[in-house]
Amino acid sequence: MEDQSILIKNTTIIGSDIKKSSLLIENDKIANIDENLNSKDADVVINGEGKILIPGLVNTHTHLPMTLLRGYADYYPLDTWLNEYIFPVEGKLEGEHAYAGALLACVEMIKSGTTTFNDMYFFMDQVARAVDESGMRGLISHGMLDFGDEEKRKSEYKESLRIIEKCHNTADGRIKVALGPHAPYTCSTDLLKWVRKKADHLKVRIHIHVSETEFEVQQVQESYGARPFEYLDKIGFLKEDVLAAHAVWLSDTEMDIIKDRDVKLSHNPVSNMKLASGTSPLVKMMKKGLNLSLGTDGAASNNNLDMLEEMKIAALQQKVVNLDPTVLKADEVFKMATMGGANALGLEQEIGTIEVGKKADIVLVDMKAPHLTPFRHPVSHLVYSARGADVDTVICNGQILMQEKELLVLDEKEVLSQAEESAKDLLAR
Repeated sequence: MEDQSILIKNTTIIGSDIKKSSLLIENDKIANIDENLNSKDADVVINGEGKILIPGLVNTHTHLPMTLLRGYADYYPLDTWLNEYIFPVEGKLEGEHAYAGALLACVEMIKSGTTTFNDMYFFMDQVARAVDESGMRGLISHGMLDFGDEEKRKSEYKESLRIIEKCHNTADGRIKVALGPHAPYTCSTDLLKWVRKKADHLKVRIHIHVSETEFEVQQVQESYGARPFEYLDKIGFLKEDVLAAHAVWLSDTEMDIIKDRDVKLSHNPVSNMKLASGTSPLVKMMKKGLNLSLGTDGAASNNNLDMLEEMKIAALQQKVVNLDPTVLKADEVFKMATMGGANALGLEQEIGTIEVGKKADIVLVDMKAPHLTPFRHPVSHLVYSARGADVDTVICNGQILMQEKELLVLDEKEVLSQAEESAKDLLAR
């Protein structure tokens, strides 16, 4: 990446407070925030008038190549959806499919204001290749499943270590690798214990699905005599480096375990609703002080990667299930999608807020639109009124990825064409 300075002039900045100011980026960091910054001090000047400036959104749970399966296998519960449709198709997946799907996901995320994501899937070196080209920031992990099979387990160990060796801390540090055991019901105790040991040794994070459905909880109870988080705690798996996606079916005891072990959670309301998995007890989790973030899940169960939409639905869902319009206010769900996500990925020192010294992961949202007028409460407008298509400019690690809605880092038409052909090839196999 070439060193450059970027000045964003006269914009409404959502930082520790909300103010009209200008912001200077030097190389990959926020260098200054001041209303008197001079245009001559920057290589590039962006007019921020009529826009709000926010931290890049952080999607803490997704499966990028599943964009190729968007609209495939609708209307099934998770167990049927996975075992009869998704797993069989994924068995035919090849690296070029993963690359094409990940490129498509990156385009979609950039255009809707996401700069950082947490991904679990297969052929993750191909996903890393796409992320490198896109300019985004990502934590990636090979999805490990062994179903108790020793040969499969050893293969998963080998592939996970290969991806860590090949991809961790690449792309100017934008790409990091975690260990990704799929879930307690698809991974043996041996595999989970190996993951815990390797994460400690290699100093990498862990990404896992836990308690997504009531059926999963029953499966784990029958197999191990404990609920999922209780079982994971009993085998010593849970620490502050674990991010657990979904966490829909939780007992009070499990919430206390999550709090005590400082486990991070990714809330995925749209996917949970589409698969009829249930509704997370988010309000109770917030009262207990759990570290909450927001994710879309994959495009096969959402069916998009729009974090602005995810914020709105997260807020509305909690209001209706609690019959209380005051719960999960706009600023709380916005925090989940920014600083909550940064905390969940161990990146709180680098991203998640607009502060001098932090990485320049910045999004400008154009507020000059009928559905955002009158301009009154910026965070409320973001959560309840804005759409992904309102995103005007996206900067990640000090590089402009999109400016005035023009994608600068990838050929959008080519990516869409490549993804269309790859999806046809995958489903025809």
